[in-house]
Amino acid sequence: MFSEQIGSETTHSVPVLPELPAEYLDARWYAVYTNPRHEKRVERQMYHRGVECFLPVYKSVRRWKDRRKELELPLFPGYVFVHLALKDRLRILQLPGVIEFVSCGARPAALPESEIEALRNGLHYACAQPYSYLRLGRRVRVHSGPVAGLEGILIRKKDKLRVVVSIELIHRSIAVEVDEDAIEPIQR
Repeated sequence: MFSEQIGSETTHSVPVLPELPAEYLDARWYAVYTNPRHEKRVERQMYHRGVECFLPVYKSVRRWKDRRKELELPLFPGYVFVHLALKDRLRILQLPGVIEFVSCGARPAALPESEIEALRNGLHYACAQPYSYLRLGRRVRVHSGPVAGLEGILIRKKDKLRVVVSIELIHRSIAVEVDEDAIEPIQR
């Protein structure tokens, strides 16, 4: 306890703690880097601790000589998305399988809420697959359908149109099939 002598009386003062910035108190989406092939385990641990998290997956059929099996694989291998205030990040960093938060400089970098919500809403209905990371190309926005709100780069594969959605922070992309009348070009 701190004490100060004023005249002949002794008073006790409480140390003043610095106020945390809003980014440490407000819950935002962050990407957490995991050990290879530990994404599902990390997601389960977060879920059991009551932490909101998101692990986008896709279905892939694998064939062996004697059987076929449908697997659920992470769309972004090595990453799990978590929604929390930065003041609580130690709870996540202590989990087995978690390496670190994806950071920009010394601070964990927040992801745009719109990107995560569009992914969460749209992936239940759309068939998404991992794709090579793209930066350049014709930018479009999906204005209707299950993945409405997603922005990405338009590509044509065989007779189908796909929008390649890139998460800039982790340099990963996915491709989602769309109808031609569901997209509009983005003017820069």
